[in-house]
Parts: sequence; structure tokens; C-alpha cells
Amino acid sequence: MRASLVLAGGRSTRFGDADKAVAELAGTPMIRRVVDRVAGAVDEVVINCRADQVDVIRDALGGSGFDPAFAVDRDPDEGPMAGIARGLEAVSAAYTFVVACDMPFVDPAFVEFLFERAAGRDAAVPRPDEWYQTTQAVYRTDAMAAACRRALDRDAHRIVAPLADLDEVVIDGDEVDRVAAADTFDNINTREEFAAANDRFREA
Repeated sequence: MRASLVLAGGRSTRFGDADKAVAELAGTPMIRRVVDRVAGAVDEVVINCRADQVDVIRDALGGSGFDPAFAVDRDPDEGPMAGIARGLEAVSAAYTFVVACDMPFVDPAFVEFLFERAAGRDAAVPRPDEWYQTTQAVYRTDAMAAACRRALDRDAHRIVAPLADLDEVVIDGDEVDRVAAADTFDNINTREEFAAANDRFREA
């Protein structure tokens, strides 16, 4: 079995007062666009979020074909690594694709590719440039959850910290370019980026 963990617990400070996870992107909540794109590659979906987000996200995902599980942050605002650790606790599948809720252009074919590359390893993590894309990667569920907890215990909060404990395969820029859509890593942080993404979906 395969799972997807969607991270939605951030405060969206650059987006303004609204929760960008459920902002209507060309008529569809952004988190719904992410789930719809990854749904064909996984057997279960888990949403990591704050307690105050559960009802609105559940409504946003109504009719998606998935009845997602919710892994609610115990201590909000601890950052994405804590969200990953918490979310993976609710996953039953051996491998999990982790994705941020603000990546509505995630490439489903690339998700499938990452699952294939992760087989037998602890992780398949893209590194298209000098930065790892840790929130669009596949992890062995138990191994990544444990690595995140160890990193948090030693007060290492950088999202790349758990990778040091994993047997990972790195997907470099050339390989990403061969197999992934150019916009798969595009994420939305500001109202300006949201408006541009809205136009792209309307023109598609």
C-alpha cells in the first residue's frame, strides 16, 4: 500500500489572514487540487493540520473519493518536520508521499516515479538544485517518522535534518528534468503567486 501525507498546518503568514489550504483556486480549494492530483498514485490520504482546520478541510475534500484521516498537530507551529512526524503516525502504508498543500501543480507521474525509486530504500528525495525538495518526496513511513522524532529530540528543526539518518536515493536535477513536469515544485506563498496560479488553471 501507498499513502500520501498532505501538510496543511502552516499559518500562511505571507498569504494574509485566509487559510491558503482551502482558498478557492479557479473554483476548487487548493488542498483539493493537490489531493486530486496524487489520488491515483496512493491508497490512503492523511492530512496534517491544526485542530481548527479539520472541519473546513474535510468540507473542501468532500466528494474527492477519499475519506482522509486527520493527524492533528499536538503542538501547533512546531514546523513542517513536526507535521511530517505527526502525520506519519496516522499512516498505515509502508511508503508515504509527503507533499505540501500549496503545491497544486504536483505531477502525478512524478509521484509514481518517486514510489518506484524509493522501493527498498528509506527515501527518494528530489534535489533539482542546491535544495532538497523534502515536501515532495517519498519516505519509508516508519523510518522517516523515527528520524524526524530523533531530529526533534536533539533540537534539530531544519527539515533536511532527518535525511542524515535515512538510506536515501537522491533524484538530481537531470533526472527530475527527464521525468517531471517543469512546474511540479511550484508552490504558492503569496496572493500574487495565487493570482498567477489561478490564471494558469483558468487557461488550462
